[in-house]
Amino acid sequence: MAEAVLIDLLGLEMNSQDSSFQKLLHNMLEAVEKHYSVSAPSVYIMCCQTQQSGKNGVQDWLLKAMSGSQILKRSSEVVCTANTTAALYTIKQKLDEKDLSIIKIILPAQRKALMRVFIDHLFTSVYQFEFEELWVDCEPKHLQEAETQNEVQMLPAQDTELIVNEIQTYLERLPSLKGELTILKSALIPGDIFLHGFTTRAGGISYIPTLSSFNLFSSPIRRDPKIVVRENLRRLASAAGFDPKTYHSVKVNHANDVWIMGKTEPKSYDGITTNQRGVTIAAPGADCIPVLFADPVKKACGAAHSGWRGTLMGVAMATVSAMIAEYGCNVRDILVVLGPSVGACCYTLPQESAKEFHQIDPKCVRSFDSPTPYIDIRRATRALLESGGILPQNIQDDSVADQNQNITFCTACHPDKFYSHVRDGRNFGTQIGFISIRN
Repeated sequence: MAEAVLIDLLGLEMNSQDSSFQKLLHNMLEAVEKHYSVSAPSVYIMCCQTQQSGKNGVQDWLLKAMSGSQILKRSSEVVCTANTTAALYTIKQKLDEKDLSIIKIILPAQRKALMRVFIDHLFTSVYQFEFEELWVDCEPKHLQEAETQNEVQMLPAQDTELIVNEIQTYLERLPSLKGELTILKSALIPGDIFLHGFTTRAGGISYIPTLSSFNLFSSPIRRDPKIVVRENLRRLASAAGFDPKTYHSVKVNHANDVWIMGKTEPKSYDGITTNQRGVTIAAPGADCIPVLFADPVKKACGAAHSGWRGTLMGVAMATVSAMIAEYGCNVRDILVVLGPSVGACCYTLPQESAKEFHQIDPKCVRSFDSPTPYIDIRRATRALLESGGILPQNIQDDSVADQNQNITFCTACHPDKFYSHVRDGRNFGTQIGFISIRN
């Protein structure tokens, strides 16, 4: 059974003096109340704010119409806005506050195809939607389940584009949350050749607590839709000075595959390299290490996502090797910066996995005899890079002598600055490291 009911009146002309509309609304609310007489879900009524009606006038009238029902009076809310995007985004926030995900939408038949497009862009697979058609002729059976549940009507491409533009425009106007957008930069990477940085969780529009506010990764199992993540990326691109249309992030598989841009793109890869100017490449992290690579001599760069599996599989050196093989880089010229990631203070693994880190360097493991020793994946990454020929002074991590220059913070220890899977659980946000060669 639905946890929430959304009644879409946005497509209807609303006139509180219109007796036929009053009858329609009365019958509809009566049907909802009867259907959910035992356990009333949250009910949200979307209506259109016009210059003639004004927000308060319509809202007050609808609330008065519901006042006769104790169930609806207790569980209903009127959302009166100028357009569908504003209404749905407001309702989504209310659903997320209550952790609701099963929604029934009651709407005029002609609004169904349009509503599906809005839902596809503003929601993820976490949510389940069921549609019922609202008949506006005020017949007694005005609220009738659609006969063709499996029939999906498609909007013309130009109409879909208009909807997407409406959503993007709305999101662009939203204020930033959790403070100003912050980009961490390394003094090791020359700024006159490369544009680079590591993001924090401030300055975006993601509002769900574990994703707030600058989440840069969307997943079907999370509540942040792709279009919100794209807006966060647009804001990053504007602040950092790169083109989001030429942005490419790794497709994480927790392994050691590397994509050399210009060649056939694999289905998944944890490393990426390029020598193309103006192309921004990136690697995500939320405890895993976003690693950036820069060769100022050959003017080539790379990015890698290095979790514990990828670290053991050597994804960092695989990225270095790709730069050497493809661009003729000298290993002694390559600079490597490890971004914010989980520290040995907060990260544990089972004994069997810990043994593999112990073999790389015994100092990578603390409390080795414990069933779940503490692991330093950063130290392991450095050890593997140094053994592969990267000069120790060309690697920046949390061992940097001047801690004022440190950007390799522990993500789990700083909930105000970074996302952390270890700390936040399944519905965690993601920050990134990014780099490009300046034009």
